[in-house]
Amino acid sequence: MHSVNPYNGTDIFSFFQILMARAWMFLTGQLSLNDLAPDEIQILVLVSISLSSALIGTFLVLRRMTMLANSLSHTILLGVVVAFILVQTRGGLSLLDAKTLFIAALVSGLITTVLTHLLHRGLKLQEDASIGLTLTSLFALGILLVTLYTRSAHIGVEAIMGNVDALHLDHVKRAFFLFAFNFGVVFLLYQPLVLSTFDPILGRNFGLPLVLISYLLMMQSAVTAIAAFSAVGVFLFLALLVAPVLTARFFTHRMKPLIALGMLFGLFSSLLAVACSRHLLSVYRMPLSTAGLATLFLGLFFLGGALYKSWQLRRGSLTAPSLKRTGSSASVVNQ
Repeated sequence: MHSVNPYNGTDIFSFFQILMARAWMFLTGQLSLNDLAPDEIQILVLVSISLSSALIGTFLVLRRMTMLANSLSHTILLGVVVAFILVQTRGGLSLLDAKTLFIAALVSGLITTVLTHLLHRGLKLQEDASIGLTLTSLFALGILLVTLYTRSAHIGVEAIMGNVDALHLDHVKRAFFLFAFNFGVVFLLYQPLVLSTFDPILGRNFGLPLVLISYLLMMQSAVTAIAAFSAVGVFLFLALLVAPVLTARFFTHRMKPLIALGMLFGLFSSLLAVACSRHLLSVYRMPLSTAGLATLFLGLFFLGGALYKSWQLRRGSLTAPSLKRTGSSASVVNQ
């Protein structure tokens, strides 16, 4: 990696000029992965995670399962703590080992999903009540274990706030493989996912394993969350999971354009967050959080989409034909 960051002291316009020039150099083989600047590592990690989140978030939003994903983002703490305790008792030194956290995400995600479904279908509780009961119980247990066994480990702060401003090349590789995994699953199972989302009764008649598909989405959410925590934190991950898809719904209701637009909004938010973070630091000496700026841009995109939809509805109501009777005849008049 270069000892001098080429983006030091640049404003937002110079930032994108340098970024495009270095992107061309990378594509033509003049730069390697080891030559990436810290700002470029931030962009690659944020973009990869935002693309993964948009892929999964689209189906979660349409299935109205975002609260369960929110529950997963908290109950995963229990898996992380248990994994830390097991590693510590065996003489391990690294909490953030990728394999350990991957297994912890799968186990805690599976427990959360199974308990929620059992409470909802077995005990006939409402879905929101099932999620709330599972969330509070498992999260409280995780907090209890943190208090008892990891007092000096300081875990959880990085998972909540993220570490966008101190990423390294390993995060890039991890985020890229995460996106490749999520894209591969959605690409291979696109039709079953869409059918089970919009018409589960028809999907059941076709023999689709609806429960397994639902569990698969939850497992993807858990794995994506645990991979994103050390990089972008809980807050930004949840924003990337929901906000781009909700914003895209203001512009389209077709499935593939919805996914594409959601991914684009996540991508643009990531690019603008890193560029504005560098601009504010260089011009105004304001070291603001890149993750916070990304969340801000996601909110601004959502607000812009809401205003656009409101304008469209108002324009549609103004241009909608109305019937005015003149004597015994009726004529269509555009207001």
